[in-house]
Amino acid sequence: MPDQHFTPHIFFGLDPLLVSTVILCVTYATIIWDKLNRAIVALLGASLMVVIGALDQTEALRGIDWNTLGLLTGMMILVSISRRSGMFEFLAIWSAQAAKAHPAGILLILQMTTAVVSALLDNVTTVLLVVPVTLAITRELDVPPYPYLFAEVFASNIGGTATLIGDPPNILIGSLVGLDFNAFLYHLAPIIIVVMAAQALMIHFLWGTSLRSTTARKALVMGMSARNAILDWPLLWQSLLVLTFVIVAFVLARPLHLEPATIALTGAAVLMFLDNWQHHNEKQSENVHKTFTDVEWITIFFFIGLFIVVHGVEVGGLLRLIADRLVEVSGGRMATAGYMILWASAFLSAIIDNIPFVATMIPLIKSMAPAMGGADRIEPLWWCLSLGACLGGNGTLIGASANLTVAGLAERNGVPFRFATYVLYGLPMMIVSVALSHIYVWWRYF
Repeated sequence: MPDQHFTPHIFFGLDPLLVSTVILCVTYATIIWDKLNRAIVALLGASLMVVIGALDQTEALRGIDWNTLGLLTGMMILVSISRRSGMFEFLAIWSAQAAKAHPAGILLILQMTTAVVSALLDNVTTVLLVVPVTLAITRELDVPPYPYLFAEVFASNIGGTATLIGDPPNILIGSLVGLDFNAFLYHLAPIIIVVMAAQALMIHFLWGTSLRSTTARKALVMGMSARNAILDWPLLWQSLLVLTFVIVAFVLARPLHLEPATIALTGAAVLMFLDNWQHHNEKQSENVHKTFTDVEWITIFFFIGLFIVVHGVEVGGLLRLIADRLVEVSGGRMATAGYMILWASAFLSAIIDNIPFVATMIPLIKSMAPAMGGADRIEPLWWCLSLGACLGGNGTLIGASANLTVAGLAERNGVPFRFATYVLYGLPMMIVSVALSHIYVWWRYF
């Protein structure tokens, strides 16, 4: 929440609400325009908030959620080191062979694998690891890769919705609202299982029934060695050990009195130690440098800038104004507010990246708490926001970071991934998943 003692001092006595709103809108419009890197846009917007007087430096830094940044950085380091072992390539090849190299079976198993891994790591990292192996498998089978890549986009965003660490919007909600790993698992995993099953069924009838490959091609996939995909066995066991302890710590975070950032960064530090303790100084420095280079600093600084921009709007009073209007429209009824948030989040997240959208919605929903009976009463609204934003990101190619990541990898490998084609298939499937979520939140909360 903004510091109640801070008063914006805008140049020429301009209205803080108007100025901060204009900065937010220009920042969002430029991000959607997609001609400038979004980290640059967010940092420029944040700088303008301070320079023009909507915030001072102290207040701007107060708006940054360091817990979110620590959690993201720690998980990125863990994945960077773990991937060197080859465990993810092993998992993809094993999945294909478990389906006996049958194209439809591989389509199903790769979806499930992607969903599970996305729930335990994060969806962008998961698709970065799974897509290259998927392309290799589809080349061997001589089947079109698009259905597999499309299905993995959907599975990554659906699976990531189930946990605190699976999707950046959930990381934001958990950190800024104070919801732990177990809360996400308890409230969201049941509907995500249903949504994933419905998604797999739709994908099967759309593409799976028509996928065919020859016996000779299947033999090539069955001949691939999953074991040979493991490049570093000691690192594999070290990574599995640390990742297991990190997941367990997330589950036990509340009784341990630990924040998610502390758990992730501690796990990252331990795995870096295990990965480097046998190296001499020169090799160690090179190894650590490579690990830190793998951290997605664009995402980290995008979050920093975005936190400041949204905090400026919060201090300016826009979010309180919108919250009051939402309460008025919903008549103060929790169910109506929840449905509005669910569907609005879904369609807006399909149009703009769901990360800045959720960052803006969190303080807005917090502002609704007094009219809804207090912070404890509005918990269902957070699950509506998470389901809408995460699942809504599947609606278009620009709805979530994982979508654009897969599209980029596909295009570089000669697989067309067009916006219109994606929307033709993706938007109806997204609406089905949100409709199932609507039924779920009505049944469980309202």
